[in-house]
Amino acid sequence: MCCNMNKIGVNVLLPLLLLTVLFSSCSRKYRVEGTSSIISLDGKVLYLKMLQDGVWVPIDSAEVIHGSFKMKGPVDSVRMVTLYMNNDALMPLVLEDGKVFVSIAPGSLVAKGTPLNDRLYGFIEQRNDLERSIEELERKEAQMVLDGADIDEIHDDLKQQVDKKLKEMDDYTHRFITDNYENVLGPSVFMMMCTTLPYPMMTEQVEDIMRTAPMSFKDNPLVKDFLSKAKENMKLMEEHKRLQENMAVNSH
Repeated sequence: MCCNMNKIGVNVLLPLLLLTVLFSSCSRKYRVEGTSSIISLDGKVLYLKMLQDGVWVPIDSAEVIHGSFKMKGPVDSVRMVTLYMNNDALMPLVLEDGKVFVSIAPGSLVAKGTPLNDRLYGFIEQRNDLERSIEELERKEAQMVLDGADIDEIHDDLKQQVDKKLKEMDDYTHRFITDNYENVLGPSVFMMMCTTLPYPMMTEQVEDIMRTAPMSFKDNPLVKDFLSKAKENMKLMEEHKRLQENMAVNSH
């Protein structure tokens, strides 16, 4: 009798567990609520696109009406997407459970309201502040030259200040990536950093990041593809260098 009761309990419990999993997965939804102060966006359709096999695929869209737009849908996993207008990328977004508020204004693109979007745009704001401080130093140098200051003297002084800010920015980016190795932000910001390079290459910063990166980071398709191309390029550069050295020796 006890055995039969156990079987009945299991038979009842399993469907309940399955229903719990089903409802919990269905309850995970993203909601994007945006405002735009750019008049030319009114009547335009904005798209959320995700990179799949090297192609940007639309997963949602909304028309901007009177400066507002909304998108919503289920989200089974946290994903990195980009907000597009036609084929023009506007800004990155993290598609995760919760409501994200997007603000589009001249010279300002901000997303906040969910944990990873808050973290991403906090990072972007801090980097923008550092970039502005570097630009201000460069303007200061130009103004001092116009005012008749010794160009060599001010150049050396301001160059040290610019180099210090650049290092601060590199260190901040490095720290952000390593702090987010295990979520979508780490690989995404790593790829954003790599787009500033003239071509895929193994810089000192890239090597430092990869030195402590977990396999989950290294196995990210975009990171993996970048590393493969970077190592191939470095190999070609080394072969080209050896060829030039051999030609120089033979010419003598």
